Amino acid sequence: MSGLLALLDDVAAIAKLAAASVDDISAATAKASSKAAGIVIDDAAVTPKYVTGFEPARELPIIWRIARGSFVNKLVFLLPVALLLSAFAPWVIPPLLILGGCYLCFEGAEKIVHVLMPHDDHSGGPDGSHDVGDPAHLEEEKVKGAIKTDFILSAEIMVLTLSTIDSDNVLFQAVVLAVVGILITIGVYGVVAIIVKMDDIGLWMSRVGRTGLVRGLGRAIVAGMPWFLRLLTIVGTAAMLWVGGSIIVHSLHQMGWHWPEDTIKDTAYALGATDGFAGWGAVAFMDFVLGFVIGLILIPIGTRIVAPLWAALFGEKGKTAAH
Repeated sequence: MSGLLALLDDVAAIAKLAAASVDDISAATAKASSKAAGIVIDDAAVTPKYVTGFEPARELPIIWRIARGSFVNKLVFLLPVALLLSAFAPWVIPPLLILGGCYLCFEGAEKIVHVLMPHDDHSGGPDGSHDVGDPAHLEEEKVKGAIKTDFILSAEIMVLTLSTIDSDNVLFQAVVLAVVGILITIGVYGVVAIIVKMDDIGLWMSRVGRTGLVRGLGRAIVAGMPWFLRLLTIVGTAAMLWVGGSIIVHSLHQMGWHWPEDTIKDTAYALGATDGFAGWGAVAFMDFVLGFVIGLILIPIGTRIVAPLWAALFGEKGKTAAH
């Protein structure tokens, strides 16, 4: 009997340890997901453009193909690389975060400049092709372009997630990275699927609704979706600049250069926004402004140096995919 009681005590201890581990993983996942919120918003805002122009029957299959590529990006390629960096070169993580933050600032600032100073776009869309005569070819090109864009955003998410994990346990890091990668991918592409099909849902409601209220709601959804997509683009752009600036400031702080972060906090304190939502809003706004300024500086570098170099190394398709 004493042996059985000892065994039950051991089982109870293991169960408590497992529960604590689950709690730790859940807490780390929540922390990492909140840090990556801006990138997630941008991912959800960017992806719908790759599905526009196709037959409604092809929209969900295309989203699934992109989501499947996103799973491969995160779990097959990026997760092992992130673990190797954490184990053998943790000092590389802050510079990589800064590089990713610069990319977000560049993309966000470029979108704003494109709206303020519109010009002809000769790239023909996300895939850089005007060939709409072959839908299968166009679909293949757009899926490839979307997966390449997802790879960049996924890399930023995974590195940012890794930077928020306090434990040095490799298995714990792997589980958190995998959980964050899976949940974010399901969340992003689930939301994208809903967004893309909302106009079809609204059209269906307007046609078969049994009451005037339902039919009117359907017509309102159809009429409102273009405005909603514009709003989503604005929110995504703002999130890119805010998160990009925040990542750069925080990574510089980790590398020992405390002046940018201290200056932003001191400015927020001087404005009376010390804590709560006001304090967060003041810091986020200054991160946004900093991200926009950095993006403006990077635009000529990206368009006149990086893009031509990319085109020389990978050809014209590589150039448009990088853009």
